[in-house]
Amino acid sequence: MTISMTRFMFFALVVCSFAGNKMASAQCVGDMQGLMEQCARYVQKSGPMIQPSTGCCDVVKSVDLPCVCSHITTAVEGVISMEKAAFISQACGKPLARGTHCGSYVVQGN
Repeated sequence: MTISMTRFMFFALVVCSFAGNKMASAQCVGDMQGLMEQCARYVQKSGPMIQPSTGCCDVVKSVDLPCVCSHITTAVEGVISMEKAAFISQACGKPLARGTHCGSYVVQGN
């Protein structure tokens, strides 16, 4: 299985941020590995916002997104776009509430 450098970096940074905070990984419900594997390409900083795949949306619907957002580090924000992450959650039918902090990004709209 080939994994792109961006996906690897995303995966590594998110795993490290959760591994460094065992409380966070224990608190956030859902398939974190699936989230990283299925959705990484949709939240890359480069490129346009694109509609997520069904696989990405299936995982997004099973994850406690506000919990994940509350544990995003600046290192993770260096690799992924929080604005795209909020777009993906909305596109998948599970929008983040207006005012939710996802790392340093504050969700607008809704």
